[in-house]
Amino acid sequence: MRVAHILRKYVPAEWGGTETALLGLAKGLAAHDTRSVVFHPHAPTASPIDPLAAAGCEMRQYHACVPVWGLAPAARRQLLAVGGNVLSFDLPWRLAREPGISAIHTHSLGRIGGIAGTIARRRRLPFVVTIHGGALDLPADARRILSEPATGGIEWGRVFGWWWRARHVLAEADAILTSNKREAALLRQQYPDHEIMIQGHGVDTRLFRTDHRAAARTAYPAIAGRDVLLTVARIYPVKNQLWLLQQLPDLLARHPKLMLVFAGGCTHAEYGAQVEREIARRGLGGHVLLTGGLPPGDPRLVGLMQEARAAVLPSLAETYGLIIIESWAAGLPVVTTPTSGAVELITDGRDGLLFQLAEPAVFHTAIDRLLREPLFAARLATAGLRLAETRHDITVLAGQVKDLYERLSGGKHALRHSA
Repeated sequence: MRVAHILRKYVPAEWGGTETALLGLAKGLAAHDTRSVVFHPHAPTASPIDPLAAAGCEMRQYHACVPVWGLAPAARRQLLAVGGNVLSFDLPWRLAREPGISAIHTHSLGRIGGIAGTIARRRRLPFVVTIHGGALDLPADARRILSEPATGGIEWGRVFGWWWRARHVLAEADAILTSNKREAALLRQQYPDHEIMIQGHGVDTRLFRTDHRAAARTAYPAIAGRDVLLTVARIYPVKNQLWLLQQLPDLLARHPKLMLVFAGGCTHAEYGAQVEREIARRGLGGHVLLTGGLPPGDPRLVGLMQEARAAVLPSLAETYGLIIIESWAAGLPVVTTPTSGAVELITDGRDGLLFQLAEPAVFHTAIDRLLREPLFAARLATAGLRLAETRHDITVLAGQVKDLYERLSGGKHALRHSA
């Protein structure tokens, strides 16, 4: 079986959760004799590392554009950096001409998702949609931030969105996959006749069984002898790194060896500049490390996760939180906001710790306890590792998706035969 996967953004240097989820799915599907053909926009610059290609995916590029007149260059770059609601004129025919595919699986909504759905219907192929980052289950603050880059200019792409039925991607899907139970419940209310599948994103737990601490120490000598708090996320307002910087001076007063490490590329230039200004304003240069983007499975990233004392996620919204499972696989305790994804994964006090952004004292207590009580931290980490290996490994989860493809393909085959 060959399945076409559709992305609206793919820049390895700005790796994100959607790419990580697809990489895990593709690896898992390969173990079930299913090849993945990934359609993605041309990257602005070539990358020496292509994790999806290295995993055996067949890569297909298409051209994407931002269909807005008069949009400021910075806003245009921002839309492309986060995928935005871009448009492609060559994706339709490339997807229509791809031979030997058994299903089309989009990891994007909007116009790109609409193109994928239209071609799937014309080819009478199963059309599967995975929701990354939330569709119906999004907090108001996150929805506002995600919509900000689209403001300004005159949009000329709406007619193409209408043609490709961009507003009907979910309504016309054969199956919708989400990792979030609340999202699934909302989808079932809106689309009662659809097949809605709760499908977690898998992690290749084998990657974390080799000790890569030395690689991290060599790449980042500043972490030597420090108590590392690690945040793995792109530098972006929803990820909320500024909040952590505001808490850091109080933490340093009690834990002077502390170092905060932000591992992730910057996909919001203005916010990235704010982060750098905040570090300088508070004099935190010696206590904060910005690694930039690191590919998944990079020994430096795995080593940082193994070296850290805790993973900290202050996000405004996470419909799943794949980094939680990766942290568990690395044997790292997790402290996170109770986003909809986090509360689906974590039992507070058993395999992780939850805190509200409006109650920073709870966050400080959690960090104090993890740093001062190593047995407690180890107990959380062990419980998380057990969950990562038994419930969230890529091979187990990908088998469920392969079964879905086969079931849908059987139904489409019957319709074609009848026609």
